[in-house]
Amino acid sequence: MATNAELAGRFEEFADLLEADGVDYKPRAYRRAAENIRAHPVPIADRVEAGDEDVLEEIDGVGDAIASKIVEYVETGTIEELEELRAELPIDVADITRIEGVGPKTAGKLYRELGIETLDDLEAAAENGEIQEVKGFGSKTEQNIRENLEFARQVGQRHLLGEARPLADDVLAYLESLEAVERCEVAGSIRRWRETIGDVDVLVGTDAGEEVIEAFVNWDSVDREIESGPEKASVRVGEIRVDLRVVVPEEFGSALQYFTGCKDHNVRLRNYAIDRGMKLNEYGAFDVSDLDDEASGQRVGDRVAGATEAGMYEALGLPWIPPELREDRGELEAAERGALPDLVEREEIRGDLHTHTEWSDGNTSIEAMVEAAEARGYDYYAVADHAEGPGIVGDVGLSDTEILEQVEAIREVDAASEVDVFAGIEANVDADGEIGLSAEVIDALDLIVASPHSGLSQDAETATERLVRAVENPAVDVLGHPSGRLLNERSGLDFDATALGEAAAEHDTALEINANPRRLDLWGSAVQAAVEEGAPIAVNTDAHQPATLEYVRWGVHTARRGWAEADDVINTWDVDDLRAFLH
Repeated sequence: MATNAELAGRFEEFADLLEADGVDYKPRAYRRAAENIRAHPVPIADRVEAGDEDVLEEIDGVGDAIASKIVEYVETGTIEELEELRAELPIDVADITRIEGVGPKTAGKLYRELGIETLDDLEAAAENGEIQEVKGFGSKTEQNIRENLEFARQVGQRHLLGEARPLADDVLAYLESLEAVERCEVAGSIRRWRETIGDVDVLVGTDAGEEVIEAFVNWDSVDREIESGPEKASVRVGEIRVDLRVVVPEEFGSALQYFTGCKDHNVRLRNYAIDRGMKLNEYGAFDVSDLDDEASGQRVGDRVAGATEAGMYEALGLPWIPPELREDRGELEAAERGALPDLVEREEIRGDLHTHTEWSDGNTSIEAMVEAAEARGYDYYAVADHAEGPGIVGDVGLSDTEILEQVEAIREVDAASEVDVFAGIEANVDADGEIGLSAEVIDALDLIVASPHSGLSQDAETATERLVRAVENPAVDVLGHPSGRLLNERSGLDFDATALGEAAAEHDTALEINANPRRLDLWGSAVQAAVEEGAPIAVNTDAHQPATLEYVRWGVHTARRGWAEADDVINTWDVDDLRAFLH
């Protein structure tokens, strides 16, 4: 059965092809619908399949026309109008638009002028100098395409965490419902909560492996079986590959440890074991200190652990290392010293400091967003709509006059709410690191999130200087999505995270983990570098509607990947401490 992410992907493709065809207005409506479909808290296709089409009325931006297309896709696996568009414009629009600066309109023009359908076509045209001959293009555009082709191909192989993890949750729920399954868990990069993943790896502990394999490949949500055998199977659900491995219950812990950490973490841990007369593998931890060098085999030695993952580390005298840390960034040394961080938990987040409303490009009123924050049990909440500035798509940025009007509206909502509501703004960090707000506006606001939205091709030194300048501005409270990257779309700014963290610590400016799954910016290693310098961190969702406040899940795990503890994250603080920080 189609996931919400798969449904959203169809309407995003619809929007891209319509835009490539020169259609106005409609693409924006389809993208808004796609965002709401992706964020909807229940599986839409399952409800429609069960005959409950009323679920479609719950989704903002989904009117009769889009609802009928959702029903058509659930029932038939296709949308006739989309198929017709694909035939008219046979462009791999998702691949081509991963080239920074190449949007759907550009893709459409290149198809009409040069017949470009794929990245290979685009590369050939760029190498032959054909693109710069098209009206409206030039040698600079052609050079940009050549330089970004490798990035576009690389990211095309991976799925966003925010798309893959909900599917993984569905897989786990299904497997846990099987009587033969004693234990199951995801493994690999998805268990480490990496921002993109290649496929979904799932591990099951069972004494009835072939029975579980058969049930897995026959799951209703499976679109295609790739391969299967007595111990493992691979299927495709929508666009995502899911790999299942079954092991006997007494080896579940060792297999889970073996298949979770990155390669370098596992190699370092195995070498650590060897130095102590131990051997680690997917079958257990074995004491081999009394064996001669000629002894061989996966299960030789005295097996001392393997039923639980924690036991694998305990066998080496180490505490269990959280999956998010298993990236070979000092976690083994910290574990040996007893210095692993007490990682922040989702339940410790007390509020969201970067969200949007219909005043700029959000989909909902201030009141509705605050009500959603209150329903989540938050103590405080900040509205931070866009200010005018470079890189803001469409006429959505607020002028100084509009910002002051919104501040008054926020004050009224705050007075009537149980939640402390902060009046904020998302200002734009220009190429020189300036934010472009008047003194009157700065004085009226509680919170300023400053984010780069344009000029994202600067070299690392210039980009670092730009971001540090913004952090040093006494008006700036939070540096939002510092790189400006969009996963699988553009790489964003390259910068020195240590230098940025040092500046943020010195000037009491928080660095944001933007929890939107298309951003996750800052990312794990950058958060770790900043935290090591004492920089405060903010985990924000950049939500544009109530449902996307749930993005906090991705943000918290990204903070954990960066070794962040609760005290490092300003929106775990109580409201008095937060107000003191903002002032």
